[in-house]
Amino acid sequence: MLTDIGTEELAHWEIIGTLIYKIIDRATPEQLNEAGLGAHYVQHGHDLYPHDAAGVPWVASYIQAIEDPIANLHEDLAAEQKARVTYEHLINSTKDKGVIETLSFLREREIVHFQRFGETLRMVQEHMDMIKHR
Repeated sequence: MLTDIGTEELAHWEIIGTLIYKIIDRATPEQLNEAGLGAHYVQHGHDLYPHDAAGVPWVASYIQAIEDPIANLHEDLAAEQKARVTYEHLINSTKDKGVIETLSFLREREIVHFQRFGETLRMVQEHMDMIKHR
């Protein structure tokens, strides 16, 4: 289950990257500046560069892991909820039907991932309880 979710999350990066590329590919520097992407254009032109809305680059330290499956799954659950809310904010920030459809699809997948992580958490807790009571 975790491999399936991880693989799909990588596909989400591809979808988002393609969506952004299509939006900014033909935009002029003036249009990018008006859209709040002037700093991005100055540093990266029309190239994709993973960063948040404030321009803070994505780093691997965003991925939390601590050798405790229950703690890790709680981190995963929280990340899925944060992703869902981020997609909702993005949906609320546009009127473009194609963008809304793409973001809505991704938001729904985050909900499914949250459910799958919840199921996995339950299974891991049951397994750990079984080991504890042997």
